[in-house]
Amino acid sequence: LSLTRAHIPELPAMAALDLRRWLVALLVGSLAAVQVAGGAPWFWPPGGDDPGGCLSWRVMVEANNAKFWRAVPAPCVGYVWAYMSWGQYGRDVSSAADQIAAYASQAPAGDDGLDAWVLDIDDTCLSNLPYYQAKQFGAYDPAAFKAWASRGACPGIPAMVRLFWVLKGGGFRVFLLSGRDEEALGASTAANLAAAGFAGYDRLILRSAGYRGQSSVVFKSAERRRLAAEEYRIRGNVGDQWSDLQGDNAGDRVFKVPNPMYFVP
Repeated sequence: LSLTRAHIPELPAMAALDLRRWLVALLVGSLAAVQVAGGAPWFWPPGGDDPGGCLSWRVMVEANNAKFWRAVPAPCVGYVWAYMSWGQYGRDVSSAADQIAAYASQAPAGDDGLDAWVLDIDDTCLSNLPYYQAKQFGAYDPAAFKAWASRGACPGIPAMVRLFWVLKGGGFRVFLLSGRDEEALGASTAANLAAAGFAGYDRLILRSAGYRGQSSVVFKSAERRRLAAEEYRIRGNVGDQWSDLQGDNAGDRVFKVPNPMYFVP
């Protein structure tokens, strides 16, 4: 196919622009057809823009299709660092918080003080990003994490601080439910939450000695059953792990915020 200007009649400016776009589309389609005929992928450009498959891996993590992984895959450490640090993570959490606030406004709290929300703490309210960056998003180390969390230096996640106050302002009871060890980290966690802007929550619920060794689903289900037995209605449940959101009395709606740094069964 050979086209010269002589083949194209004079057209009004917009029509000429549309014709050029059509010719570009025709060229792209022809290239794709040649690729298919030669056994290459049908899409164009070939290879896509996800080197290492790290974007796809993160989607699988958030969709709970990837389970029981112990560390970020080595080829994806740089990708996760960039995602968490360069703005997209913050935008994604803000979008989730906006959705949660919109839902809460459509299902307002009643006058009896029994409508409640349950929020996870680690990487839902407080960020452990500095800790995981320092260890290159490696496998969970209980002793190292305990040392980090005991410092009480986890930054608050801004969008979640704002959401906390939206829920409180809407008349909801807010319970903070975390798998952190109550005996070892109770005091530092309470101080950290206060410093980060989470003040006035209704109860801080941490893992007691009786639940050590139990899965997150088992522990959190038991604590939510206890709230239900106290006649609280759990209107919503927010966490960064699917294990925060599964099991008994999970709530009328669950909302997951992103976390490609680690997996908690």
